[in-house]
Amino acid sequence: MSLRVAVAAPFKQKGKQRIAEQAFVVTLSLDRDWMSPDQAKRLLDVATGEGLVAREDGELVAEFDPDGVETPEEFTPDASLFQERSAFERALDALVSDGHDRQETVAAVNELQSELGVTADAAAVVYARRRGVDVDDAAEKARAELEG
Repeated sequence: MSLRVAVAAPFKQKGKQRIAEQAFVVTLSLDRDWMSPDQAKRLLDVATGEGLVAREDGELVAEFDPDGVETPEEFTPDASLFQERSAFERALDALVSDGHDRQETVAAVNELQSELGVTADAAAVVYARRRGVDVDDAAEKARAELEG
């Protein structure tokens, strides 16, 4: 996933799991010239919302292993990184990462949505949980959207 690649870059460059927010922004905007400082801050907001990064004691902590993320030589982030993903997209990504076929999963979620009479987000969460895939972040997002 390109979000993970972009987020991993500052941590990998510093060789640490914890870095200052300013170091994150400088690495993406000035060192790599991938985006503006404002875009780097927006990316950080999205990454935090996705659970990739946590803020602790004034620093950013990678919630994944940045060294385990490969950065392709020609990689440049695209505009889609700055958009928060829906609960459906999060659940679908979790299912695909768990080895489920994307097209078959989308079809099954659509069928479940019709059967249960719920939103696509809720159906995707139910479908994933029935298959033992952890989608707590997607479930929380779906719940927040229903309440909001």
